Amino acid sequence: MTAIKHALQRDIFTPNDERLLSIVNVCKAGKKKKNCFLCATVTTERPVQVKVVKVKKSDKGDFYKRQIAWALRDLAVVDAKDAIKESPEFDLHFDKVYRWVASSIAEKNAFISCTWKLNQRYLRKKIDFLNVSSQLLEELPKVAEESVPSGENQSVAGGDEEAVDEYQELNAREEQDIEIMMEGCECAISNAEAFAEKLSRELQVLDGANIQSIMASEKQVNILMQLLDEALQEVDQIELKLSSYEEMLQSVKEQMDQISESNHLIHLSNTNNVKLLSEIEFLVNHMDLAKGHVKALQDGDLASSRGIEACTNAADALLQCMNVALRPGHDMLLAIRQQQQRFSELREHFARRLASHLNNVFVQQFTQALLQLYSRSYFLSVPGHDQSSTLAQHSAELTLPNHHPFHRDLLRYAKLMEWLKSTDYGKYEGLTKNYMDYLSRLYEREIKDFFEVAKMKMTGTTKESKKFATLPRKESAVKQETESLHGSSGKLTGSTSSLNKLSVQSSGSRRSQSSSLLDMGNMSASDLDVADRTKFDKIFEQVLSELEPLCLAEQDFISKFFKLQQHQNLSASMAEAEDLDGGSLSRPQSSGSLLPVSSEKDMIRQMMIKIFRCIEPELNNLIALGDKVDSFNSLYMLVKMSHHVWTAQNVDPASFLSTTLGNVLVTVKRNFDKCISNQIRQMEEVKISKKSKVGILPFVAEFEEFAGLAESIFKSAERRGDLDKAYTKLIRGVFINVEKVANESQKTPRDVVMMENFHHIFATLSRLKISCLEAEKKEAKQKYTDHLQSYVIYSLGQPLEKLNHFFEGVEARVAQGIREEEVSYQLAFNKQELRKVIKEYPGKEVKKGLDNLYKKVDKHLCEEENLLQVVWHSMQDEFIRQYKHFEGLIARCYPGSGVTMEFTIQDILDYCSSIAQSH
Repeated sequence: MTAIKHALQRDIFTPNDERLLSIVNVCKAGKKKKNCFLCATVTTERPVQVKVVKVKKSDKGDFYKRQIAWALRDLAVVDAKDAIKESPEFDLHFDKVYRWVASSIAEKNAFISCTWKLNQRYLRKKIDFLNVSSQLLEELPKVAEESVPSGENQSVAGGDEEAVDEYQELNAREEQDIEIMMEGCECAISNAEAFAEKLSRELQVLDGANIQSIMASEKQVNILMQLLDEALQEVDQIELKLSSYEEMLQSVKEQMDQISESNHLIHLSNTNNVKLLSEIEFLVNHMDLAKGHVKALQDGDLASSRGIEACTNAADALLQCMNVALRPGHDMLLAIRQQQQRFSELREHFARRLASHLNNVFVQQFTQALLQLYSRSYFLSVPGHDQSSTLAQHSAELTLPNHHPFHRDLLRYAKLMEWLKSTDYGKYEGLTKNYMDYLSRLYEREIKDFFEVAKMKMTGTTKESKKFATLPRKESAVKQETESLHGSSGKLTGSTSSLNKLSVQSSGSRRSQSSSLLDMGNMSASDLDVADRTKFDKIFEQVLSELEPLCLAEQDFISKFFKLQQHQNLSASMAEAEDLDGGSLSRPQSSGSLLPVSSEKDMIRQMMIKIFRCIEPELNNLIALGDKVDSFNSLYMLVKMSHHVWTAQNVDPASFLSTTLGNVLVTVKRNFDKCISNQIRQMEEVKISKKSKVGILPFVAEFEEFAGLAESIFKSAERRGDLDKAYTKLIRGVFINVEKVANESQKTPRDVVMMENFHHIFATLSRLKISCLEAEKKEAKQKYTDHLQSYVIYSLGQPLEKLNHFFEGVEARVAQGIREEEVSYQLAFNKQELRKVIKEYPGKEVKKGLDNLYKKVDKHLCEEENLLQVVWHSMQDEFIRQYKHFEGLIARCYPGSGVTMEFTIQDILDYCSSIAQSH
């Protein structure tokens, strides 16, 4: 192995300025044995680089070659497999794991030991040596820092360096000392033996001096030993004194411990007294309710503002006392339990009294509202009274009752309702259900009366006012309502049954009134003028304007009075309130089943659905009536409803008002679409008379009326897109059906029907300037122009028929290849034949033919579109064009013949002008 090591150093590492420190003969584990050498090397140049090099013998076997090298700093783990049992296998973890089997265990151990020493000497990053015997991992002796130059860790002393390498390089200090010594002896280099003898003599001198120094110091050592004995005696005396002092301090310590214990007990007693006083003050300050608050809770006046304020303060104070966070152990005190029992009794008593009073307030307000409601229809039930005039007088004011005074009175109890909700939710829930029951019936009557008046104002009839005579008298009705409500005031939910009965009777009568109004005679759009439509628009806008603040005011009151934002579990109570009717009352389809709600807005919307359940059906009935009176009313309703929906959604997209108006808007949009579909269907069903001329078709005039009305209505509307879609459908229907009627027309030529109607459509679109119909306007103009030209050519035909036939023959000869100037030599087309044909069309005959043509065109065209002069002028231009064509052929085919027409272009202009003026 030594020979191989020297060979590798000479052939491979010396040329690369490297020194070989250790070598091991290995082969890869688990594969066919191909031996190679792993070498641990360092560079001779600084900074020193340490590598592990794999060397392989060449295939020829006469030299070695360097295969791969790894930097020692890339080595992460050295795994010797087993630290106890000797094994030749070991692993080196570089970028991947290399598994080796050494040829001998001694070489393996020597390589691992060398690797460990190189790691300790040259690398800051330490390699993990696993399963390696501790004997192989010995620390290298460290050289004093002052003997090592900065940044270099090269010098080791003793046998460790010999284990690393056979050669040890001198450091700088050693080199300097040797140079100084050699300079003092001239024969150091020339005569080494003389230099060695000199050094030996100097060493002997130094040894002698050293021995003499040791012998001289023996006396001083004896003196030092004597002094140490004396010091030991002094130490013994000091220890005796310290023992006596310790006994004295022990008694003092016992006395101080007794004093400390006594002080601790005094401090503990004081601390306990302070804590006890603090607990008593806490309970007295937080668990004591003032007498004034107790009196307010028991007998306070809930009708006056001062009494309500006192009760509110007392209720808050009671709630604070009951919600005090007691400390551990307080609930075991008898006084605390008694005080809590007292607070619970006060809370139950005041909650019961508050709920009863608020229920009475609800009943009182409901009764007062009924008095106001029945006062409007009271005179109608008096025999002999002019009911129609009274109803007309009341219907002049299309307004809904204002509930602001009721809301203002109830808002005084808002804080008490909040207290009731947090302390006794059952009673709060009962009040909520009662309020919804009372208000739903009251609003149902007010809103239905309001819509009845709106329907009468729309139809302009008063015969339905006789139905108000069947309503109960003012005194008997109010008495019945009051007795039914006060008879059950002891229970919060006891008044609902009587209210149900009365509501069913009243709603039944109003349903009959609504159905009778809807059964009125049908009125078409032609029977109503612009004033009627404007009147309907104002009434519909007033209805929406009255409903919107009513709903917003009630929603705002519900949010403030019931404090819904602090509790979100009203779904069950409202579901029960929905079931109180027993299915006898009709519910709006939009409400559906009340599902559990998860937010304040959802709960408010559910309560609003319960209270205003009649708004959506009544709006739908009103919309149906407006659509029945005049289908064009759907345009007004679409614009107004869209505006109100847009306004409501800007305020709160999920509110009751926004949802309800959105549902109604869907109905309005369906009616609008139905109106458009009906107009298209009417276009398809139009039949023309076979005996009279067609003129402007009815649906073309109706489209003009619709477009003019729609443009005035949708001038600044939010839903302009709906109208644009309707325009597109209508105009396509108009185009298709105009062409259909033109094809079926027998009396009037097809071109005349197309020309007149598309001219009318083009004029309408040009006047209204509808941006979405620009393409249709261009198409209408093109169709008008094309059919005008077609009609002119068809009607004019060939007024100089024989002359036309003659020149057609001339053009045919030219087309066959005969030169134009040689046509006159043809027997059938010579100059004499041309003169004969020309003589048959004197000016008088031409004028007569044009006059007959004018009368024929006048019979075809209608007066309302006034296209006669336009068509006549186009015929004049076409006739002049034919004339110029004939003159050109004469000039080219009969040059120098002197043949000309017997009338001129000026004559044609005079003929056409005189014919137009005479008619």
